[in-house]
Amino acid sequence: MSNKKKKNAKHSDKHHGKHEKSAEAPEKLSKHDKHEKRAKDKHKEKKDKHAAPLKERADHHDAELVLKLYDLRREAVMRQSRDALFKFLPSSYEEFVAITQPSHPDNAAFRQVSSYFEMAYGFARHGIVHADLLAESTAEGLILFAKVKPHLERFRAEASPTAFRNAEWLVEHSAVARQRFELFEKRFAKQRGS
Repeated sequence: MSNKKKKNAKHSDKHHGKHEKSAEAPEKLSKHDKHEKRAKDKHKEKKDKHAAPLKERADHHDAELVLKLYDLRREAVMRQSRDALFKFLPSSYEEFVAITQPSHPDNAAFRQVSSYFEMAYGFARHGIVHADLLAESTAEGLILFAKVKPHLERFRAEASPTAFRNAEWLVEHSAVARQRFELFEKRFAKQRGS
């Protein structure tokens, strides 16, 4: 290497070193941003080998997709299915499993609504849409997840190992989803207890 190149390399190393040091300076984050950062750091270890990296920022493409998902929820049959599941709150494993059987009158509604939200949450899991933005607009799927969560471990072991996998991922990786899910979980625990 020529002396000129060595000198430029040293200058480049010094230059990059300065940027690295300035990049290490503590950032001033809002309380919300600190909470978000802690949540992301906490879940970095829980890497899902089938998931893409979380989108850092929502953009107009995310907004367009969320609006499209909202529009699809307004379809007549989907609206009927959502109404049917609004009343659904299984108090036992047997009640939950019953709705998963083809003979149950609300089975088609359950399949339509649960697969719709699993599809939507899969978009976030695979890096297609911003997870927090999606969670803000699709809490209804988190309501269903909170209703079935007490029975999910057994259902996965006995019937469907991947049931509600995307909803679970969203709750684990989005602070917004986690906060809403916890509120719904408490509400349904009280309703089951009364």
